[in-house]
Amino acid sequence: MVQFVEVNGARLAYRLVGPGDAPLLITLHGGRGFGDHKSDFKAYSPLQDAYRVLSFDIRGHGQSSQTGPFTFRQLVDDIDGLRLHFGGAESKIILCGGSFGGYLAQQYAIEYSDNVSHLILRGTAPSYHHEEQAIRVLEERLPLAPCASKEMLIDGVFGSFKSDEEFRLVMFAFGPLYSESYEPNSALKKCLETVYRAKVHNDLYSSSEKYFDYRDQLKNITAETLVVVGEKDWICPPDQSHLIARSIPKATLAIFPNANHGVHLEKNAEVLAKIRQFLQ
Repeated sequence: MVQFVEVNGARLAYRLVGPGDAPLLITLHGGRGFGDHKSDFKAYSPLQDAYRVLSFDIRGHGQSSQTGPFTFRQLVDDIDGLRLHFGGAESKIILCGGSFGGYLAQQYAIEYSDNVSHLILRGTAPSYHHEEQAIRVLEERLPLAPCASKEMLIDGVFGSFKSDEEFRLVMFAFGPLYSESYEPNSALKKCLETVYRAKVHNDLYSSSEKYFDYRDQLKNITAETLVVVGEKDWICPPDQSHLIARSIPKATLAIFPNANHGVHLEKNAEVLAKIRQFLQ
């Protein structure tokens, strides 16, 4: 059941499962201006036998309030607000971020290094330079998504949208690129259920937010780190995960064949087994 908590002036929707005395694992969903906690909760909630699994909607996303500002700085501070609320001032968390949530997880692990015991990064990148590689992959795979275009990626997904409706239509067009087992009927249902907010997306791709780059700071991450990526990931290609794993001192890389950006769902059993092994 979805509950709500006030953090830094925003009302955040969340679900929390697992033993009250177990280590706290916080998941960070992907999507800038769209997406919510539901897919992460589906993927990672089976870990509730050994961990407290907390999945939430980032401010401005899903059922959380549309309370600004929508900046990396604010969202990272919200993560620490959740740590304080659910774990306490002295607590350390396991942080699990995918895609955009992976950007936030890296920044948190750099800035709040003492508060993270373990870091899990799924299908993400250490800087905005992944966009250049994603454009090249798109050019190769465009036949898989005949309603999408290079211009939609550069001007929209990596730029700005004029309306929530345009945002929704473009993301539906790109849908076939995100999964190696794309099913159009379920994709349509999910697209209609997802909240798309162009303003939140545009703020998080503004000139002050778009050009994030953690490459020189990854060496400062002290947490044990597991980097997970699908072999076919198109928008954060495996080269980006290789770079992260090489740069973080205590990092392990796991590449899953025949899986794409949603590797945590496509290869759920295998990914969970790897996470359990890593955390134990």
